[in-house]
Amino acid sequence: AIDKVLKRKPDLMVSGVNHGANSSINVIYSGTMSAALEAAIEGVQSIGFSLCNYNHEADFEPAKHFIKKIAESILNKPMPHGTLLNVNIPVPEDGIIKGIKVCRQAKAKYGEHFEERTDPFGIKYYWMTGKFFNLDDAADNDLSALSEGYISVVPTQFDLTSYSTLNDLKVQLDS
Repeated sequence: AIDKVLKRKPDLMVSGVNHGANSSINVIYSGTMSAALEAAIEGVQSIGFSLCNYNHEADFEPAKHFIKKIAESILNKPMPHGTLLNVNIPVPEDGIIKGIKVCRQAKAKYGEHFEERTDPFGIKYYWMTGKFFNLDDAADNDLSALSEGYISVVPTQFDLTSYSTLNDLKVQLDS
């Protein structure tokens, strides 16, 4: 739609700021990051921003300076084609964001549970809930940065190929 709606590609696409974290495994469930990914596929520099707070009264003000800094940095030095940023903004108890840490995505999972509910029309549906499990206690990941009061910036890409498995699997399965 970029070529139909706009006269030229934008210099930068910002998705968000989303209520709630898109750190770690949450990135795969994220509409915010999916929108940023679509722009990256089209060759547009893109960033998905998320505030680690689900409250609709959340204060975005402390993050404003950092959002501007990150966006200006990408405009001044663009990323390679297909790379986008997943930026998560903490909500420290003291309200002070310590800074920015570029890091990797933490390994995590959800222990899934489904609650049976009934909609206003009496139709049953299932709501996925569950407990979040951090499987990665290293200091160089997004969950660690956020827990320390830093904004996490994870460079991401849309190529989900497992390169560490690729050659072995070729030997195993190619005919």
